[in-house]
Amino acid sequence: MRKIAILGSTGSIGTQTLEVVRENGDLEVLAVAAGSNITLLEAQIREFGPKLAAVWTEEKARELKSRIRDLDVKVVSGMEGLLEAAAMPGAEILVTAIVGMIGILPTIEAIKAGKDIALANKETLVTAGHIIMPLAEKYGVSILPVDSEHSAIFQSLQGGQKQALHKILLTASGGPFRGKTWAELSKIQVEDALKHPNWAMGRKITIDSSTMVNKGLEVIEAKWLFGVSVDQVEVVVQPQSIIHSMVEYVDGAVIAQLGTPDMKLPIQYALYYPQRRYLPGRRLDFSMLSQITFEKPDMETFYGLRLAYEAGRKGGSLPTVLNAANEAAVAMFLERRIGYLQIPEMIGYCMERHQNIADPTVEQILETEQETYAYIAGRDWQKP
Repeated sequence: MRKIAILGSTGSIGTQTLEVVRENGDLEVLAVAAGSNITLLEAQIREFGPKLAAVWTEEKARELKSRIRDLDVKVVSGMEGLLEAAAMPGAEILVTAIVGMIGILPTIEAIKAGKDIALANKETLVTAGHIIMPLAEKYGVSILPVDSEHSAIFQSLQGGQKQALHKILLTASGGPFRGKTWAELSKIQVEDALKHPNWAMGRKITIDSSTMVNKGLEVIEAKWLFGVSVDQVEVVVQPQSIIHSMVEYVDGAVIAQLGTPDMKLPIQYALYYPQRRYLPGRRLDFSMLSQITFEKPDMETFYGLRLAYEAGRKGGSLPTVLNAANEAAVAMFLERRIGYLQIPEMIGYCMERHQNIADPTVEQILETEQETYAYIAGRDWQKP
């Protein structure tokens, strides 16, 4: 039995991870962690029988304890609870599927406890990649990407010579607003932005995909995962989401990973690496596939992507500002407090005001996050 722990078990990646567990007989879940959806968490606990469950607030922890008092499961809460779940004794691999910089400290804790990391929490590498990757090397653990694009890159590098890697071709669907003008984007409502053409994802990442900020975060994540410069990562819009990403070697050869848009494939690949297991589901039918098209991203209209390249090139604490400002802006947009185009505006506003720290500690990263929120709170953002 391969024993795992899951942070963010009630979210999109977490629930799909549990589908993979359900479909295989040799995965055992030792710990789960969630935010506030204890109804779903209770159901997961009763089905998969973990020894530990973590929720964010003490109030939700008390409610969960009451609901599962007939079971022998330890319930913990807060950051201490996340850290305990991350370092769960006996677990070989931690699936980090929580959203946001809250994933940094648990990931560090898991690495120090010798756990391999199935990484779906891109913010951890975006803001603290300079800490996480050397730490993983020091403790001899693997960082296995779960994002479909980074998994595709990882798969495309198997059997190749990493030192011969020339560049990464990071594909993007272009989101629901590909080809739209600035004027058209000014009228976008929350419901419009939550309709992704190809992928079923959580609300925050779906908005990020529509603004292409998510692709910018993935550029920075790829920098750390694969040891390349930001300028070696080229974003290619591939609207059909058939090619999940590609690598180009110094001799001009391009290796790509193709498949249907199904997040269970990269999840399962990370959990069983280096093995490949049968995965039920729809397969590509090339006789029915009429075309695969490519475009350059529009970095003027979707300038959140351009800001991400800027943050990635400068490095230091600036990617933390990018990430924190985006998190705050997306939350405000989902609450209908700001307009769609104010998301990249807020990111640029915060980046301009930040005094960059070249090699920030975890404490400085978390302080920068709070400083960024203060920038946003200090200005009156009127919805147009």
